[in-house]
Amino acid sequence: MTKEFSLQHIIQEPKNKSQKSPVLIMLHGYGSDENDLFSFAGELPEDLFIISAKAPYSMQPYGNAWYAIHFDNNDGKFSDDLQAISSRETLKNFIDEVIQNYPVDPDNVNLLGFSQGSILSYAVALSYPEKVKNVVALSGYINQGILKDGYEKNDFSNLDFYCSHGSVDQVIPVDWARKTKPFMDELGIKNSYSEFPVGHGVAPQNFFEFKEWLQKRL
Repeated sequence: MTKEFSLQHIIQEPKNKSQKSPVLIMLHGYGSDENDLFSFAGELPEDLFIISAKAPYSMQPYGNAWYAIHFDNNDGKFSDDLQAISSRETLKNFIDEVIQNYPVDPDNVNLLGFSQGSILSYAVALSYPEKVKNVVALSGYINQGILKDGYEKNDFSNLDFYCSHGSVDQVIPVDWARKTKPFMDELGIKNSYSEFPVGHGVAPQNFFEFKEWLQKRL
């Protein structure tokens, strides 16, 4: 058994242990780290094997990113899509490593991403739907530039998305997030979309809604 992992991470084993537990992989936002979303872990379903991954690119003076963001770029290309694609592939490999090294169910891999982690969750699940069952995508959007070529021909029948956004998000415009549901519907992907009257964050009612959504699908 290999113990080499592509990404640093922390884990919480399920309180209700089984031979093969459903696994939830958490992907934090830009400038954060693996401890951020992990604060949710104690409140999530007790059957879950929870893994919170640390993004591969270090930032100064602290924090990590899944890809660089160029805030001063004028041509609209402020995301480093090549780095994002690299992180997408790293995550694909990381899912395989998790399955090899932990007692988790390969048919019950769930992603929970916030902001940049949400954008990566969309990219991994739409590019490799055979690897993922459910996605909780918080405060993100679909960047079609980082999806695998030919993704629209994939079999999405086992995939389900919970998407949510703050209606007054000052970081990622809510208009970007509102394109998600029509995009998913066009591809015939199961999805739900919610908005909450908050900025770039997760409201308590948002947390309870996605927790219930996930519990029903494990």
